[in-house]
Amino acid sequence: MLDRIALILTIVGALNWGGIGLFRFDTVAWLFGGQDALLSRVVYSLVALAGVWCISLLFRSRELLEDRVD
Repeated sequence: MLDRIALILTIVGALNWGGIGLFRFDTVAWLFGGQDALLSRVVYSLVALAGVWCISLLFRSRELLEDRVD
């Protein structure tokens, strides 16, 4: 379950960075009141933690990952 939440947050972060890179539009900041708003900073922090968590996916054995899905 934690892997899926981390993956979803990482995808949100990637889409947000895509919006910044392509359109100069920060969706998280727009939704939560600017980059310095508390909620925006919480979302940015959660996305960062999710990205760090997803690094662990690179080092897990394939069998372990498949067992968790079933």
